[in-house]
Amino acid sequence: MARFVLALDQGTTGNTVLVIDDGANVVGRASNEFPQIFPRPGWVEHSPDDIWSGLQTTIGQALDNAGIAGSDVGAIGITNQRETTVIWDHAGIPIANAIVWQDRRTSDRCAELKSQGLEDMFKSSTGLVLDPYFSGTKVAWLLDNVDGARQKAEQGQLKFGTIDSFVLFKLTGGTVHATEPSNASRTLLYNINDGQWDHQLCKFLDVPTDVLPDVLPSSGVFGETRGLEILPDGIPVSGIAGDQQAALFGQACFSPGQSKCTYGTGAFLLLNTGDTAVQSNFGILTTVAWELPGQPLAYALEGSAFIAGAAVQWVRDGLEIIDSAPAIEDLAGSVPDADGVYFVPALSGLGAPHWNPDARGVIYGITRGTTRAHIARATLDGIAFQITDLIRAMDEDSPTPLAELRVDGGATANNLLMQTQADLLQIPVIRPQNIETTAFGAGFLAGLGAGIWDTTQAIIDNWKTDRVFEPEMSADEAAERL
Repeated sequence: MARFVLALDQGTTGNTVLVIDDGANVVGRASNEFPQIFPRPGWVEHSPDDIWSGLQTTIGQALDNAGIAGSDVGAIGITNQRETTVIWDHAGIPIANAIVWQDRRTSDRCAELKSQGLEDMFKSSTGLVLDPYFSGTKVAWLLDNVDGARQKAEQGQLKFGTIDSFVLFKLTGGTVHATEPSNASRTLLYNINDGQWDHQLCKFLDVPTDVLPDVLPSSGVFGETRGLEILPDGIPVSGIAGDQQAALFGQACFSPGQSKCTYGTGAFLLLNTGDTAVQSNFGILTTVAWELPGQPLAYALEGSAFIAGAAVQWVRDGLEIIDSAPAIEDLAGSVPDADGVYFVPALSGLGAPHWNPDARGVIYGITRGTTRAHIARATLDGIAFQITDLIRAMDEDSPTPLAELRVDGGATANNLLMQTQADLLQIPVIRPQNIETTAFGAGFLAGLGAGIWDTTQAIIDNWKTDRVFEPEMSADEAAERL
């Protein structure tokens, strides 16, 4: 039996593929970036074809780096940028570019739904707020703005999905149109209380139910590979979860009260609440964490900051004051603090707990003494301030305040950012040895679904600490800065 798991991490700015052996060791890895498309201010798109072709290339590179053939793969897991919306036809051809989760074009539609007094109903059913972040209004926009799309959808000729569904459709040669609850719960169309698509919500959002994928458990066989050049037929695709839920799984946060924060393009804080869907009163979302076969839905509270690592990318590509993202740490560390400069990185509006899609970024406190080092320092501070906002709001909803924070994602390699985060939170920040927990979580869901692992104990055994960042700033100073 083939004992390697292929974990596909389809992110906002690029694809990462891990090859994991049955001892839970990463034995191969590859990644690539793909273009970001900005047709208008506030609009963000991706080409689904770019995503798929880049993913196939990355799979081949990861297999080569691991020194194995496609026939050695026993299971495939998928994790993905979540709310990003794709509509395609029966041949797998997209009708338009994907609308990315950061996109703000449906702000007016969300405001209109709020004015009709529908937000409380949506929140109680979906755990979400009415914001253009989520997929539902994106689906309706595509159907209404692509010639002939709504008519085709009503005739059953089109399929909607988040990126996991699109990749699954491609991997299985167009034979499977499905998703799982963690992704479905980010659409504004899925009732998290009864675990089904909600026809009333679909009606309010004007989304035909015929375009929706089947919702299956997060771990288990969705389908098998078919008709691919890079992989043989018959490999089970046996695990799927949205990127943040996959990271919670990969961080071994299986018990209620455990939490993690992933610092990627955005930053996302999740707190496991077990089989209870806790409704927030402080601007935090309720979401499905995962569904394992034969078990009830597992839930989480989530706080979302739309811009985190993307702020560093903007400092690199927009301001051009650093040559590479990692270079920001040395530049920011060359000054003791930001010298009164504050950067609010609302480059795609503000997410939790503020939920202001019309907010825009601000750099404040600039003087003649301000240097690019101070702006770099303020950028890292701004990321940490946002996460502190989220945790303070989440502590209001949670019966017990967070005692520690597990972190992952590319930006956690920045020691200055992690120390700043610990200082502001006044709790330990724990970075594991493996910071690619998003792909790792998807790989474990797939391995469980294909029988490579029997229990979650293997992931608990594999989780190891790299470094603990203890607060070095006094509580009074942290409060003053906040």
